[in-house]
Amino acid sequence: MSYSVLILTKDEEINLQDCISSVNGSDDIHLLDSYSSDNTIKIAEQLGLVVHQRIFDNYAAQRNYGLNLKFKNDWILMIDADERLSEDLSKEIETVVKIKNNPTTLYRFRRKDFFMGKWIKHSSGYPTWFGRLFRKGTVQVKREINEEYYTEGEVGVLAEHMVHYPFNKGLDYWFERHNRYSQMEARKLMEEKKEPLNIRNFFHKDPMLRRKAFKAFAYKIPFRPLLTFIFLYVFKLGMLDGRPGFHFSLMRSFYEYQIDLKMNELNQAK
Repeated sequence: MSYSVLILTKDEEINLQDCISSVNGSDDIHLLDSYSSDNTIKIAEQLGLVVHQRIFDNYAAQRNYGLNLKFKNDWILMIDADERLSEDLSKEIETVVKIKNNPTTLYRFRRKDFFMGKWIKHSSGYPTWFGRLFRKGTVQVKREINEEYYTEGEVGVLAEHMVHYPFNKGLDYWFERHNRYSQMEARKLMEEKKEPLNIRNFFHKDPMLRRKAFKAFAYKIPFRPLLTFIFLYVFKLGMLDGRPGFHFSLMRSFYEYQIDLKMNELNQAK
């Protein structure tokens, strides 16, 4: 038994070949493209991928649309073009999709983020668990940015890692993308601030719900961008990542600063 793959793209000619090479355990790879202007579609067609296109509105809507495509297999792996399956993770996925009568419908795994040629284990906030492997028709994606994956079945975790290269398209692209992300995040947080804080989720066994609760709490704290730097660089030991750890911690704090400024702007516009 194999698994199907869904890759979301927008101008990913730099990343696509290596991403596809890493999912060689799949016999059914689909590309959902947001009308790329580079050679993304040409590369995908040359490699025999099934290509779909949709105008991008937000990440949850794009992923939910993709999950309703016609896949060959019962299990679907969601992967971004700048991500790679490690050889060990690929083998682990191939093992779990063969389990008969498996009550688990969603698997989460961790990601290794690379910056300046180094795994920034500490300053990236590792470990963060991402839900990316699921049984067809059992998962719904919510939240327009920094998405959340929900299922009514059981949730499992895999031991091995996905590898992430968020800077393959350069620093300019990272800053441009996070400028867009900060605007989307600010709007979403303005909505979520109206919701009461669920204290019980701080102690929930589900890491996604724990992270959601701590995030909601963090956005009520003053000087949050500065505290983000201190948390990543000092308490998460980002200093052990060397120069990449310092720069990435600073960039993350600036991203949070952008969010705060844009939330303030939205408040003033009311």
